[in-house]
Amino acid sequence: MASVSRDPRVKGTAYRVSYRRPDGSKTSKGGFRLKRDAQAFADSVEVSKRQGAYIAESDALVTVGTLGRDWLNSHTAAVKPSTAHSDESAWRIHVEPKWGKRKVGSVRHTEVATWVAELSKEKSPTTVKRCHGVLAAILDGAVRDRRITSNPAREVKTPRKTANPRAYLTHLEVERLAAASRYPDLLRFVAYTGLRWGEVAGLRVKHLDRKRRRVSVEESAVTVNGHVQVGTPKTHERRTVPYPAFLDNAIDRASTGKPPEALLWPAEEGGYLRPGNAVSGWFAGAVKRVRAENLDAVADAMKHGEDEPRIMPRVTPHDLRHTAASLAISAGANVKAVQRMLGHASAAMTLDTYADLFEDDLDEVAVALDRHRAVSLAAVESDKHPTAE
Repeated sequence: MASVSRDPRVKGTAYRVSYRRPDGSKTSKGGFRLKRDAQAFADSVEVSKRQGAYIAESDALVTVGTLGRDWLNSHTAAVKPSTAHSDESAWRIHVEPKWGKRKVGSVRHTEVATWVAELSKEKSPTTVKRCHGVLAAILDGAVRDRRITSNPAREVKTPRKTANPRAYLTHLEVERLAAASRYPDLLRFVAYTGLRWGEVAGLRVKHLDRKRRRVSVEESAVTVNGHVQVGTPKTHERRTVPYPAFLDNAIDRASTGKPPEALLWPAEEGGYLRPGNAVSGWFAGAVKRVRAENLDAVADAMKHGEDEPRIMPRVTPHDLRHTAASLAISAGANVKAVQRMLGHASAAMTLDTYADLFEDDLDEVAVALDRHRAVSLAAVESDKHPTAE
C-alpha cells in the first residue's frame, strides 16, 4: 500500500508518498504541501494498479521523436515499400518537426486537432490523413506500452476526401490508345485484365498458362523514390487472372524465345517497364496524341453539323485497371468474378469501388418490380375469377 509521510528532504511542512510499482520496485514522489493532496495521489496510485491502468511518470517523459523513429523502423518492415516511403515522408516533413521534441505525456487532443486543421489549409486531404495516421499510430504504441492512458490523436476529425470521377475507356478508345503507344500489346493486356502496373511489370514467362489463358500474379515491381522495388502483390496474395482469346497473338510475341524467368513485358532498353513521366513519358505521350486526334474529330463534326464523337478522357496507367472493370461488367461478368480478377479483398469492396458502373441496374430494378407486381396482381385476379370449364 502507498504510504504518506513527512518529507525530510524539504524544509517546512511537506509530504512524500512512498509506493511500489506493479513490478514490485519501490519509488516515491514528493512535493506535496498538503497531506490530503499526498493522500489523494497515494489512493490514485493504488486504484490505477488494481485496474491495470498504472502509468509511471518517467515513462511519459520519452519524446514522440524517439518513439516515432522506433515505430518507423518496425512499420517499414511490415508494409509495402511504397507505403513505407509515403509514411516516412509524412513523418520527416510534417510530423517530426511539429511533435518530435514533445514528451509523449504532454500531447493533448486539442493540440492535435488544431494541428490537423492548420495542415488542412495547405495540404490535400490525402496528405493530412496520412500525417494524422502516422502520429496516431505512434501514440497507439505509447498506449500499449503504458506510457499514456489514452491516445490524444484519436477521434480527431480529418478532412474528407473528394473522389474524382473515374475515367473509363471504350473498346475503340483502348484500341486507339494502344495503336498510338510504344507498347500496344501491353496496353491491350492491361485494359482487359485489370492488373496493377507493378503486377504487369513483374510478370514473367513462367507465370503464363497458355492452355487456360491465365496469368498467375505473384510479383509486383513498383517504383519507389526512383528505384524499382520487387515484392508480392498489393494484398500479399497470389491470384490467377484470365485474358481473352484475342490477346493470344500478343502473348505469343511477348513470350516466344524467352526463358521462364524472363520478364513478359520488359522495357525496350531492358529491365522493368515503367509508365514514364506523368507529363512527358511514353504513356502520357500516347494519350496526348489520341486526344488531339479526338478533339480534331469533334471540331470537324461541329463544323459539319454532325453528331459530336465522345471526347476521350485524360487517363493514367491506373485508369486502364478501371477500364478493365468497366468492360468486364458491361460484358455481363458477375461481381464475384470481377473481384477475383482485380484482386479485391471482397465483392463488397468491388461494389463500393465501382458503384457508378451499376447505375443502369437501378433502372432494371424498377422495371423488374413493375413487371413482378403486374404478374402478381394478375394472378390474384385470376384466382378470384377462375375461368369456367
